[in-house]
Amino acid sequence: MMKKIIIGDHITKSFGKGDEQRNVLDDVSVEINEGEFVAIMGPSGSGKSTLMFALSGMDEIDSGKVLFEDKDLSVMGENELSDIRRTKMGFVFQQPTMLKNLNIIDNIILPVMRDNAKNAEVISEKAKMLMKRVGIAELEKHDITQVSGGQLQRAGICRALMNNPKIIFGDEPTGALNSKSAQEIMNIFSEINADGTTVLLVTHDAKVAARTERILFIRDGKIVNEQKLAKHDGTDIDARIEKVTMKMIELGI
Repeated sequence: MMKKIIIGDHITKSFGKGDEQRNVLDDVSVEINEGEFVAIMGPSGSGKSTLMFALSGMDEIDSGKVLFEDKDLSVMGENELSDIRRTKMGFVFQQPTMLKNLNIIDNIILPVMRDNAKNAEVISEKAKMLMKRVGIAELEKHDITQVSGGQLQRAGICRALMNNPKIIFGDEPTGALNSKSAQEIMNIFSEINADGTTVLLVTHDAKVAARTERILFIRDGKIVNEQKLAKHDGTDIDARIEKVTMKMIELGI
């Protein structure tokens, strides 16, 4: 039996009031297994990012519940939630938010330093190891304005991995990158997943989704379909992209 890391149970979330009110998530139920590599796909405005924010406890939901490692996020206070996000989850966004007055390595270690100021050396060693792993070892003293978008995204991934999270959430993590950089970033996510970390990506790009092993298709706030793929071994990417694309066409996504 696969252990479930996240269970979303009949999640509903609406925006607006009165006549303007609409459900962005409309009774969505979803389960993510430990160690899985999952994509959420859907057109703009379908609720895919909202779903990711709900599953990570970053956004409150109107009804239903979200369990993370069997704990109900919907009844937790903000402190407890931010503790879980800081220690068990990693986040990678389309544009990593980095502080301009800090260099790359200081940006990477910033979120963990406040808990562990005493272990500064250990933390800095860990950051260097991660930077080496994602191919930006030589950039540690660079300002964030001196590096490319792909390099900045790698730094964002290092920062997300600093706490050995159980799960990485990525919201369009390759959205701002050219196709070569995007592919390299996806290789890194595949490696992270191969190490046993659960990865959940939101994307509208078939090339990204084709690298995962399960795709949830969302439209108008409902999961309308899902597609399972074998674990990607690096060889059959074109066939996989075609499979995903055909499914998107079939679903009108």
